[in-house]
Amino acid sequence: MHSISMILLESNAAVLEQLTEAFGDKNEFSILYAGDDGDDGIKQILKLKPDMVFVGMFLKGTDGCGVIQAVKKTWPNAKIIATGMANDALIERAMSEGAEYYLIKPFSVQGAIERVMELMKDKEPTAVKDYAGIKRKPTTIDEKISDIFISIGIPPHIKGYGYLREGIKLTIEKPYVISSVTKELYPHIAGKFNTTPSKVERAIRHAIEVAWNRGRIDAINAIFGTRIYLGTEKPTNSEFIALVADKLILENMV
Repeated sequence: MHSISMILLESNAAVLEQLTEAFGDKNEFSILYAGDDGDDGIKQILKLKPDMVFVGMFLKGTDGCGVIQAVKKTWPNAKIIATGMANDALIERAMSEGAEYYLIKPFSVQGAIERVMELMKDKEPTAVKDYAGIKRKPTTIDEKISDIFISIGIPPHIKGYGYLREGIKLTIEKPYVISSVTKELYPHIAGKFNTTPSKVERAIRHAIEVAWNRGRIDAINAIFGTRIYLGTEKPTNSEFIALVADKLILENMV
């Protein structure tokens, strides 16, 4: 079985050791390089072309965002998980440079493994269930929604991510709510997250704007199987929720 090859870049020695042990102890992963220097890391990534790269934000030499930028410029297909503090500006920069995911420290090793397997599914869907010795259940609605969000560029750290996920799940369960977003959908989400319907509406709108501003229109259209949007044109909150819910229903996710 093909193992997942990895490069780990992290300035915190304890975190680097933790990641190295977590992935190195399993036959399903192969660590090609681990270090704390961004310049060396760039050279190793472009030379070895691993399946997955972990990039900490604060490295010796070139910092994490610089590593992501340099790697993506030469090798755009690189799969990168960024790691760092819960700083919105830093997270946004890492994601805009091309990171597929951002793990906020402190994070669990199991969470890191799950993110790797999520991102590897598209590359080797038939083998992913066996990686790391974890037998995965059939893809859940939550996992499918995460895949869609990752592909079109909705970062997991923003509030709209969770609100959208809940809205899509409710719409799958009760399709009629999409015609009553103000009276039913937003209040439902607000109640679950202990916030207000107006904040839910704004956060969802922001999440959609973030995705569309990243210009991944081809990825968006590919996901929904047809030309949905062009350029800066973007859907309303209810249109986007309905699009994703309809896609999952058609795929027999429920």
